[in-house]
Amino acid sequence: MGRLVVRTRADCDKLKVAATDLEDAVWGPLGFLNHTSAHREHYDRVLENFADFQLCLVDQETEAPVALANCVPIHFSGNETSLPQEGWDWLVALGSSVPQKGNINALGALAISVPVDERGRGYASRMIEELQQLAVRRGYANMIAPVRPSAKHRFPHAAMADYIAWKDAFGRCFDPWLRSHLSHGAEVVTTCEKSMVVDEHIAFWETWSGRRFSTTGSYLVEGALAPISVDIENQRGRYEEPNVWVIYKH
Repeated sequence: MGRLVVRTRADCDKLKVAATDLEDAVWGPLGFLNHTSAHREHYDRVLENFADFQLCLVDQETEAPVALANCVPIHFSGNETSLPQEGWDWLVALGSSVPQKGNINALGALAISVPVDERGRGYASRMIEELQQLAVRRGYANMIAPVRPSAKHRFPHAAMADYIAWKDAFGRCFDPWLRSHLSHGAEVVTTCEKSMVVDEHIAFWETWSGRRFSTTGSYLVEGALAPISVDIENQRGRYEEPNVWVIYKH
């Protein structure tokens, strides 16, 4: 990785645009997640207000980012039992709150993004390490993250609490992304069952699922970690994404 260097969105407008394009491409297939109220109302502000915290792994030959790590500085009491079920949505809303800036003592990791054609090269692992180093440089005691398990979408009906206890053939954590965090020193705290909540009109969900909803019930959407709940009478569909709270202690 000698040709790679870590920069931030604050470095220049060109990198900011390239980072936005990369993030949109990586998360495009899961674009329904952009429709949580926290994402709509706060995420862009977090990226702008804390541009120097948004890490970009840049190929010095092409000057293009090959991986991103988005995070937000926050105040965290250190009480792990206080981490809420709202997970990612809570973290973004908290990070966008201006009054808490003066009492920042922790880093909240929001996402690591690696394009499909750049995966398998250790970039995601590198970005976990970069986030850890950022927290240490800033003197933060903890880094917390609502982790989105990468293989959970294959088992949407499994309860997250059960899923995170699964083991692979080597006795390791079954989920690859959660296992990566654990290998870097993270500790699992608890699940956050409402980490990202999307409540939209049925037409929105019919577009994403590519099917019509005619009865009230649970339905699957490709890439979702759990079924969505459809209410025909009120013409609404609600998705509550479960994630996993982890903490890194420094």
